[in-house]
Amino acid sequence: MLNLPNLLSIFRILLVPLLVVVLLTKFDGKEFVGLGLFLLAALTDFLDGFLARRRQEVTRLGKLLDPAADKILTSAAFVSLVELGLAPAWMVAVILAREFAVSALRSVAAEEKEVMAAGFSGKVKTVLQIVAIALLIVQTRLGVLAPLAPLALWLALIASLWSGVEYFARYTPLILRGEAVSRDD
Repeated sequence: MLNLPNLLSIFRILLVPLLVVVLLTKFDGKEFVGLGLFLLAALTDFLDGFLARRRQEVTRLGKLLDPAADKILTSAAFVSLVELGLAPAWMVAVILAREFAVSALRSVAAEEKEVMAAGFSGKVKTVLQIVAIALLIVQTRLGVLAPLAPLALWLALIASLWSGVEYFARYTPLILRGEAVSRDD
């Protein structure tokens, strides 16, 4: 149960408080330390799934831990960026609402024995969120490239909405069909 992929997910969760402390504490170079911590955590997201599949170590615990660790990491990073004044609260609220809504949809789908595999739009959304967070963390050090950070956030917002709509369009009919069946029981 506690194989290497699951340990990487746990490690990612444990990095989150350290990331938040670094981002919200004033010291010289905090942006680069925060960026390093965030990218290390993001790398574990890629590695845990890759290793689980490659080593055939996909577990029920891993299926719960990996998405939870992802949501904890991105939520904490985005909220910290709002606190720092580097990301508009409304944009972060929309992104996080999408994350929680899709998580709820996954839970309902799981009750109906449906597995919601990550689609292409979900993978694009994840990459764009990682890029946006990374650029926002170091935005004050980017000089003339600083406008890339808010642009990346807009792209992450659009991708988040796009993938959320896609998931709900794809899975809501299955769930509604399952709900109709259970009412007749």
